[in-house]
Formats: sequence, structure tokens, C-alpha cells
Amino acid sequence: MSQQQPRKPEEEEAIKYGDVFDVQGKLAEKPVAPKDAAMMQMAGNALLGETKKGCAAAAMVSAAMKNEKAGFVGHEDVNVDSGVTVEETQLAGKRIITESTENEVIGQYSQAAPLTSGPYSSCEQSEEDGGGGPITIGEALEATALTAGNKPVEWSGAAAIQAAEVRATGRTSIMPGGVAAAAQSAATLNARASREEEKTKLCDVLSNATERLGSDKAATRRDAEGVAVAELRNDPTLTTHPAGVSASVAAAARLNDQISK
Repeated sequence: MSQQQPRKPEEEEAIKYGDVFDVQGKLAEKPVAPKDAAMMQMAGNALLGETKKGCAAAAMVSAAMKNEKAGFVGHEDVNVDSGVTVEETQLAGKRIITESTENEVIGQYSQAAPLTSGPYSSCEQSEEDGGGGPITIGEALEATALTAGNKPVEWSGAAAIQAAEVRATGRTSIMPGGVAAAAQSAATLNARASREEEKTKLCDVLSNATERLGSDKAATRRDAEGVAVAELRNDPTLTTHPAGVSASVAAAARLNDQISK
């Protein structure tokens, strides 16, 4: 059973989108949740290669962490119904980066020489720093450490991680010292653990997944399907975790499809 998180005094409230961004309507009243922030990070990384300090994604991460610590939201909560997007528009001498959620713009800034200021101008970087390409399977696994990091490693998760490693590396066997080996070891130990706090969590296994994979590739729909099948087959209820390994790989594949269009 998940432990009840401590809550702030009643006079304090969750940090909502309207507290952080200039938005209106239903979105303004929604608390910023951890999975919202993780999705924005993933989308930004796909385009820019990193989450720049001061951007909307960074502000969401900060707000979500405070909300979770205060007990207003759970680690796996998501409050945006239509997802998030990070898009770029090429203009003469500069590129405009726009971050949106629920069809509302929450961040916009420019990159290029000369640099121009915007609401999140501290995000600016020169074009020669390079942006990001498609999201890799390793990056999707690391995203799981954000969206479901507190979840103990189970056989279904270990199977999904193994399937992801096979697809990322092209190897048909488990790589010694790799992320799949660590996940299987964690699942075995967790099955024997008598207390929840003794169990190894997904964040313990996946936080440096890209490094442990050795080789990597962009996530595709076929990769996502293979990982989902592995997770389903090894789950006693034949379901996948809504913020788990297969969900992250599927999200990465969808974002990669958007980038390629």
C-alpha cells in the first residue's frame, strides 16, 4: 500500500498553472503534477537536447516537486488532458520555441544571433550549441524514473526494461551489468522483500539508463509495441502501468512521429 503523504496546513494550496503561467480557464485552476512536468521535459529534450534553466518545463518541474512534497499531488499524477507540445518556428535570423499544454502557450522564447528576449529569455542558447534529435529508448527509460520512479521493480517492469534494452542495443541476450540485468535482479530481490521500504524502485534502476545501455536508438512505434507486449505478458492482471516503462517508450515514439512530420 502506498503511504499517505504529509500535507501542508489547510490555508496553503497547491501551486496551480495559473500561479506559474499567464493562462486562463480550467488550466489555470489545475495543480501542476509530476507527470505533466515529465512530459514537458521529454518534449523539450526531443527538440533542444536538454531542459534549459528558466524555461516552462523547468518551472513545471519545480512546481510539481513542491506540490508532491506537500502532498497535494501523487508522483504519478497527470492533470493535462491533451498532453504537451514544444514547437519551433523558423524566422529570419532566429528560431522561436513555443511550449504549450491544453492548447495554451505557457512559454515562448527565441534562440539565434542576435538573441532576442522573451518571457523565458534565460532559456536562450546559440544555435551552434545544437538542439536535440528524436527521443531514444534510453531517454524514455530515464523518463520513467521521473514518472514512476517510486514504483518498486516488478517482473512486468523488468520484462519491459529487458525488451527495451534488446531493441535499443540489438542484442538478443541480457547484457551483463546492463539495465535489464539490474532490473531482473531488483525484481528477484523485491519478490523476497518483506517490507515496502526494502524494495528497489524504478528510479534506482533507470536513472542512468542511457549510460548503462551502451548503445541506443530512437524510439519507434514498433519498439513501443514490443515493450508493451512484454510488460503485459508478465503482469498478473495483464495490464500496463499508466506511467511505467511501456508508457514512456510509447510517449517517446509519439513525439518522434511528431518531430519527423
